[in-house]
Amino acid sequence: MRHATVDVSGGRKRPKDRKAQIAQVAAELFGARGYHGVGLDEIAAAVGISAPAVYRHFENKYAILVFATRGLVDSALTATDLPPGGDAWATLEALLAALARLATTHRATSGLYQWEWRYLTPEHRAEFRDDLATLLRRVVTPLSAARPELTAADATALSRAALSIFGSLGTHRAAIARTRAEQALFRVASAVLHREPPTPAAMPAGPPENPGLRSGSRREILLAESIRLFRKYGYHAVNIEDIGRAAGINASSVYRYFPGKSDLLAAAFYRASERVSDATAAALAGAADDTDALRRMVESYVDLTFERSDLVSVYLAENNNLPESDRHELRKVQRLHVEDWVRLLGAVRPGLPTPEVRVLVHAAINLVTDLSRWVHFDRRTGMDQHLVRLMHAVLLS
Repeated sequence: MRHATVDVSGGRKRPKDRKAQIAQVAAELFGARGYHGVGLDEIAAAVGISAPAVYRHFENKYAILVFATRGLVDSALTATDLPPGGDAWATLEALLAALARLATTHRATSGLYQWEWRYLTPEHRAEFRDDLATLLRRVVTPLSAARPELTAADATALSRAALSIFGSLGTHRAAIARTRAEQALFRVASAVLHREPPTPAAMPAGPPENPGLRSGSRREILLAESIRLFRKYGYHAVNIEDIGRAAGINASSVYRYFPGKSDLLAAAFYRASERVSDATAAALAGAADDTDALRRMVESYVDLTFERSDLVSVYLAENNNLPESDRHELRKVQRLHVEDWVRLLGAVRPGLPTPEVRVLVHAAINLVTDLSRWVHFDRRTGMDQHLVRLMHAVLLS
């Protein structure tokens, strides 16, 4: 991209939109390696300027995160600011087309939407959530008009599912032509919005799990509490004191069981990889054919997410923060798991190009994981079976 320039002292030139350029580069780095995995000097080097030059535009790295996050959300709100009126389904189609273009255009920076927003201060996090609520309403309103049988909760959950499909493109780097990616995301999101509601009759969310139900060794309790905290606040926002306090022990006692915080994260990943492998093996055992195997895989993943939603979320979000000694092996395990899905879906849909198969697999997985952040998971509501159907809608659309 060519940047407009202006003359500065000494005959040198710099882009007129240098601040936006810095934020764009930083957002891409944050998406690839996580906010805390990127230094200000690395951002400056990637832009081609000195670190002190960055301070002419931003007070610190956090200010860049805020600016970049606002920029991403503003782009989404601008793209979806459509004139009111007209046919509800036509409005929805226009919204989905705009969001599909946005997803491909901002693929490298959508990690800000997926995970990095957790590192915002409460004030900026509230601003971010308010903007996302506005974006969500822009989908909910025409959907409710197009499908008046939906309850408000149903329309909201389906709209969140559609947004998670678009956001899924930024959770992986599988190669796919931009036009084909746009078409696939639009088709899948449209299919989800046409399907049955993800929850039956509205039912109030149950109370939080009783901490008194915790059981097992002290090591297991520490691991469980660290996973819960990593999922809620992000790995870098949690310290050993937080984990020890949540487990009911002093921070110094944590080191009797784990050498450090990174070892807790690695243990969580090994635990997750074991759960995923076991669930996959159990799902495929005795499958009558590929279609039956896919059905079993979907049910297995939904079950695992219901039972271990914190663990699954950490497994997908925090791989950039793993110790170097474990990162390569655990990322390999993750890739192999995705390839299991890709091979299976490719067998069920032999006419679908492999790049598109990968996009659908990531979209289906992200839909369930993303909804677990926003929707109360309670089997009494039948949410598990409706998520199974929505996953099928994504994979088979």
